[in-house]
Amino acid sequence: QVQLVESGGGLVQAGGSLRLSCAASGRTFSTYVMGWFRQAPGKEREFVAGIGSGAITWYADSVKGRFTISRDNAKNTLYLQMNSLKPEDTAVYYCAAGTVVTRTPAGFRSWGQGTQVTVSS
Repeated sequence: QVQLVESGGGLVQAGGSLRLSCAASGRTFSTYVMGWFRQAPGKEREFVAGIGSGAITWYADSVKGRFTISRDNAKNTLYLQMNSLKPEDTAVYYCAAGTVVTRTPAGFRSWGQGTQVTVSS
């Protein structure tokens, strides 16, 4: 099972940008479907973006055009570039690894510990 560690979260003003990273262990990172999810206090974990092993991408409507998911298989690293951030983007962001193209948390087997993103107005 792949181990995942997120980094890059922090406090940013509305309209600003952050880039999250997710470092993965193991030699099979390139074969995984990867995803970013987020969870705000009192809310369910929600899908943000996904990327397949062949680099196809899909996004939640709420972040489309503002966030970009990418991967560097040589570095075993997943990224989430977040631009034009809004206060409603405030949440703990998690990366996840799975084997199917999906938007549901249940479709992902391995999870990182999360990184906090706070957007001030």
